[in-house]
Amino acid sequence: MNTEIVKVAIVYQAHPLPAKDGIVKPMKPGGYADSGADIAYALKQHNNTVITPSDNPYIDKDADWVFPDTDAGIRHAIQKGANCIWLNTTLYAEHPVSTYLNRGISVVGQLPLLSELYDDKWTTNHLLKDNGLPIPEAILIHYKEFKNHPLQFPLPAVAKPIRGRGSEGVSLVKTEAEYQSVMEQLFQTDRYGTTVYLESYLPGEEITITVMPPGHYIIHGKDVEKPTPWCLPAVRRFNHQNGIAPYSGTVAVNHNSAVLNDHEETSMPVQQLYEQCVEAAKLVGLRAPIRIDCRQDKAGNYLLFDLNMKPNMTGAARPHRHDQDSLTALAARKIGWSFTDLLENMLAQRWHN
Repeated sequence: MNTEIVKVAIVYQAHPLPAKDGIVKPMKPGGYADSGADIAYALKQHNNTVITPSDNPYIDKDADWVFPDTDAGIRHAIQKGANCIWLNTTLYAEHPVSTYLNRGISVVGQLPLLSELYDDKWTTNHLLKDNGLPIPEAILIHYKEFKNHPLQFPLPAVAKPIRGRGSEGVSLVKTEAEYQSVMEQLFQTDRYGTTVYLESYLPGEEITITVMPPGHYIIHGKDVEKPTPWCLPAVRRFNHQNGIAPYSGTVAVNHNSAVLNDHEETSMPVQQLYEQCVEAAKLVGLRAPIRIDCRQDKAGNYLLFDLNMKPNMTGAARPHRHDQDSLTALAARKIGWSFTDLLENMLAQRWHN
């Protein structure tokens, strides 16, 4: 039996990701250092061994709590005693952490290669569709095609980056004029690359579902073995802005989101959606939580429209961030987990090669 004490260090995204096939994923300002500091602070307050760059971190100084996800940053964390790296960052195939996976270091997070692969909405949604899961109709629009050919796709539709981040760069287009304007804006910068993802607009209710990996958990004080991926309670999104849920950095999710009540959650459509989200999670090989955004079409059928390999993990742990619970943290409260309980259960699912 392994009785080694877990000494965890949280890393954040220090640099923009390399472009993939001309497609760029925008970097969050600060590279998730804010949520990384939330995680580190909450774990440390609960007497977990957390390795930090500063020996005496200030509560409101994010950089005191998290290491950059560079080779030097990860090495620094390990030199300070870390034996587990929490990947609160956007991963890609050649991410520096890959070097350490065969050196006895455990991680909380996804496999870097799979994270890069399924960060591509086109690839992911084709995988889901090919396996019988319901997704919106969609096409790719290349810049040259946009300039030289009329749109051959029904409106209203949603234009979004292929490798997007939350609702940043996502717009509802209802008319040909809006389509031209939105596409020009997306293409006039190299922020999102030379191709845009266009999908059918779903006008119905939106809910988001966090899927947890298989493993050993503590729920309501009891040891629970989960042999397959499983879902936290669904969270309803409301107060959309022009048909799109606003970016959480602009509007805190506790102002436009609420967990479904017991009656809503046990309804057949939601239970079926849980099963579909579990199947999607298996297909992408999750090793840490993922979040799947779902919405009803005109007929009231739920479709899976966005799979997030790295859901936001902010939490209301530090006093100056009392309104910063993420969608996953909101869902976790329904099963009796505090933000710290969620994190400790995630830490228990750490893995290594």
